Amino acid sequence: MTRGARPASTVLVARDGDDGIEIYMQRRPASMAFVGGLWVFPGGRVDDADGDPVIDAWWDGPSPAVWAGVMDVAVPLARGHVVAAYRETFEESGILLAASSPPSDDLAEARRALLDDEATFAEVVHRLGVRLDTALLRYWDWWVTPASEPRRYDTRFFVARLPADATVTPHDDEVIEERWAVVGDADDLAMIAPTFHTFRSAQAHPSVDALLAAAAARSIAKVQPVITDGWVVLPSGDRYRLPSGPSDHPG
Repeated sequence: MTRGARPASTVLVARDGDDGIEIYMQRRPASMAFVGGLWVFPGGRVDDADGDPVIDAWWDGPSPAVWAGVMDVAVPLARGHVVAAYRETFEESGILLAASSPPSDDLAEARRALLDDEATFAEVVHRLGVRLDTALLRYWDWWVTPASEPRRYDTRFFVARLPADATVTPHDDEVIEERWAVVGDADDLAMIAPTFHTFRSAQAHPSVDALLAAAAARSIAKVQPVITDGWVVLPSGDRYRLPSGPSDHPG
């Protein structure tokens, strides 16, 4: 029986470097059931609380209805994807995608409350006195796990510029290594196919400004590979070896 794909959001946080775009990536412990031992972007599944319209009171930029049109989904799901993108980025990297950053102690406490399930993201935003500026986020790609996989995800990829005053502090329980990856890293870092493909497509642009401009004009269609004889086969015909070790394949 084919299992339904769970909604998920992933964010490519980018900054300009000496040799072009640098994208923030993390390597998961090999013991993790999800992409264990592999390099990923901050992200994760959409929780039920992410779609709660209470967050609209602190929402700036394109509305949930606008995002629903961009992603061609219902408004609650669009809200959930956007909130999950912000929440997961904050939980996993400490980066709050906001126009201005609260004091570091306040951010650390808010992040702890999220990770300990003591507060929802809407409650954290309210306590910090910030606005959820969704103009900082751009829709970039859409991958769905092969139907044959036991655990499946319907993952929306977004891109965002690293805020000028942001400090990156990875979540120690889920990250054993981090780096700002450059274009030459694509062949050196172990990634699943959606991560590799999305990384390469983003790195094709010379600056973050160019990346964000490209996102605004990008035509996005669902990519759902199939798995054949140990290979992930994309609709384009491109083939990727399945990574060894415990992992899911959210594409």
